[in-house]
Amino acid sequence: MKEYQAVILRLGRHVQEDEEALTDLLNERSRGGWAPVMVSQGEGRITVVFAREAEG
Repeated sequence: MKEYQAVILRLGRHVQEDEEALTDLLNERSRGGWAPVMVSQGEGRITVVFAREAEG
């Protein structure tokens, strides 16, 4: 069975800060075994859905 996690990242006015925040998010989740399965972008935000195999 899989478990899922959705994260909404609010975008600011500084592209470099947004890139760093997204990179940090992806690296942090990757270390926990999460893999991105869907990314969508809306006005001023990015939604990333992660999945991993459920433990136990």
